[in-house]
Amino acid sequence: MTVFTKIVNREIAANRVYEDEHTLAFHDSDPQTPIHILVIPKKEVKDLQSCDGETIGYLLAAAQSVAKKLKLDESGYRVVINNGRDAGQEILHLHLHILGGAKLGHIHHRDRTRKDS
Repeated sequence: MTVFTKIVNREIAANRVYEDEHTLAFHDSDPQTPIHILVIPKKEVKDLQSCDGETIGYLLAAAQSVAKKLKLDESGYRVVINNGRDAGQEILHLHLHILGGAKLGHIHHRDRTRKDS
């Protein structure tokens, strides 16, 4: 059971901003931007590769609702999915990051220790 499942089950507290039958959204405990929300499926799904299209649809619809509720839709926001350890996925329960509340720069990261093919 992941920490996110414990949040869904209310075993761990979270500052919730949105919830419906399929998804839950809450503030990230280590925000990287002024507004940093995580959107998760209520059912356990390891990562994007393990996810069905219907669940992705629920997650994206929830992200739209959260952005509107927090008025991020007016100024802009970023939605990020880290898929797998090399991409920075720390918790193996699919989640979207909604980042906003400030002008965001471009992010282009290249691991300089690896050679590009």
